[in-house]
Order: sequence, then C-alpha cells, then structure tokens
Amino acid sequence: MTNATIYDVAKTAGVSIATVSRVLNTPQKVNEVTRQRVFAAIDQLHFVPKAEATARARRSNHRIGVLAPFFTYPSFVQRLRGVASMLDGTAYELVVYNVDSPLHCRSYLESLPLSRRLDGLIIVSLLLDDIAAERLVQHNLQTVLIETAHPAFSGVEIDNEAGGRLAAQYLLEKGHRQLAFIGGDAEIPGCTLHTSELRFTGYQQFLQQAGIPLLPSNVCFTQYGLDHARQQTHQLLDHPDRPTAIFAASDTMAIGVLKAARERGLQIPSQLAVLGFDDLDVADYIGLTTISQLLDESGKVGVELLLARLARPNRPVQRVRLPLMIISREST
Repeated sequence: MTNATIYDVAKTAGVSIATVSRVLNTPQKVNEVTRQRVFAAIDQLHFVPKAEATARARRSNHRIGVLAPFFTYPSFVQRLRGVASMLDGTAYELVVYNVDSPLHCRSYLESLPLSRRLDGLIIVSLLLDDIAAERLVQHNLQTVLIETAHPAFSGVEIDNEAGGRLAAQYLLEKGHRQLAFIGGDAEIPGCTLHTSELRFTGYQQFLQQAGIPLLPSNVCFTQYGLDHARQQTHQLLDHPDRPTAIFAASDTMAIGVLKAARERGLQIPSQLAVLGFDDLDVADYIGLTTISQLLDESGKVGVELLLARLARPNRPVQRVRLPLMIISREST
C-alpha cells in the first residue's frame, strides 16, 4: 500500500488514531510494546504522514538535526561548534536532540524520519542498527554519521583503536614501562559507542606486542567525570609499584588525573606523565599532552558531507577518516 493513511496504520496496529498520533509526536510517552506495533505497521504500509505537506515543508524548513549523547560533554560541545560554524551564514537552522538512554535513542530514530521535518540529520557517536538505517533511507532523511559507521551512510570516522596504539607508542618512546589506563565508559547508554574500550584495546595491543605488561590493577574503568578519574588515580598511586605514566581516555578524565597527582605532591611529568585524548581547548591552557581527533574539523566535515548529499541525494556514499596526532605539551 503506497497511499496509506493514519487510519490504515491504526487498523493494522490494532490501536486508536490518537495512539498513532502520540507515537509519531511523543513516542517516549507510549509503552514499548505498543510503540513497536505501530512502527511495524508504519513500515509494513510504507506510511508517510501527510506526504505532500511534509515534502513541501522540507523544501522550506531548512533545518539540520544533530542527534547525539553527552550533550554537556566538552568534546561534544567542541564538535558541535564545528557543525554550527559550517551552518553559519547558510539558510539552515541547527536543531540538537540529546540522547540519554537506549529508549530515548530508539524513539528519536523511529520518529525523526516521520515527523520532525528535517532536511538532514547528523548522528554523532551512536550505534545504528539495520532497522533504524532502513527507516531513515525509506523516508529519505539524508543522514551522515560521525565517529560510528554504517554502509548506507556517508560519515566521518575516528579510529579509536589506532588512538590507543598511538598513546602506547608515544609513552614507550618517552621511556615509560610502568603504565596505566583510566577510561570513562562505565554506565554510558548501550546505544553509544564505547570509545574508552576501543582506545584501551589499541593501547593494550601495542603494549603486548612490545612485550610490556599492563597490570590488571593498573586498568580502571569508571564513570565519566573529573572526580571519578581523580578517585581512581589515587587508588592507582596507592600501589607499591605505582605507574610512571597514565593514559586517560579523554582530556576530561586526564584533568582528574592531574588533580590527584598534584594532591599527592607529585611533579608532572618527572614523577608522573599524563596523556589525554581529544585535544579540548582547555588542554592547551593547562599544558596537557593529548591525542587530537580534530573535533571541530569532524563537525565541519560532517556538515560538508550532508550538504553534498542534500544537493545530490544519489551521490555515492563517502567516508572520511580524520588523522589522529599527538599534541605534546608539559604533562609528558
């Protein structure tokens, strides 16, 4: 059925028209079972709400959506700055959708292609399954991914495992052999890319290949945040053979490491070297050595890819992998 109406969806799903409307407009307020039944009917019938009106609105709305977790994380803010700078001076309005749970993520991916009236969508650091991808494609919502990847979409890729290998190589070249790692993936939503785990994997692999042991007691996964990193660092520094260098999976965590080291009266970097990941603006001000993933640039490139697809929707999928680089400062 190609001209399905909301009445057809309601009949197929066995619900009221009001329920279908709620699913389309406020899906988070509808229970999971009912919502999935309605979206299954929508997919089966190829239903597009008010197809002609929506098409006209999309031609005139000029809205770009960004769907991402960690709305307040400095790395997200800096990446978003790149997105905003590229849209500045264009006719496009930027709309940001924050994800704080798998349910929230799924609700947006179900409803955005149908009812949000966006010209295009940028998805940051969220894992996209084939069902969600098919819905975006079916409803012609041009989409670009940043940091994650799916064969159906153009995107900006970050090789987090390579970043971990780069960190290990750098610290070994500095002469360190007693190494530690602190990551902040604990308790993040399951729909989100676990970047700390990926960076740790690369870090551990390089050290193993170099024949340098990474003691389990020197590996910490905690919640994201300065104070969590500070607390974990104190535990690491309590060990008799305390590490001489710590790789933190984000600059924010690295700042917590620095605070703990200074609370112990340790000299940086002679008694403890600290390496972060991201190259936030603040890293330069505090002298933090870090791995730059070109946050601003990733946002800019994401917009470029999206605008190119809006201009020519049938263009081939493009993937851009941004380089990672060590920015050496006083902390190492």
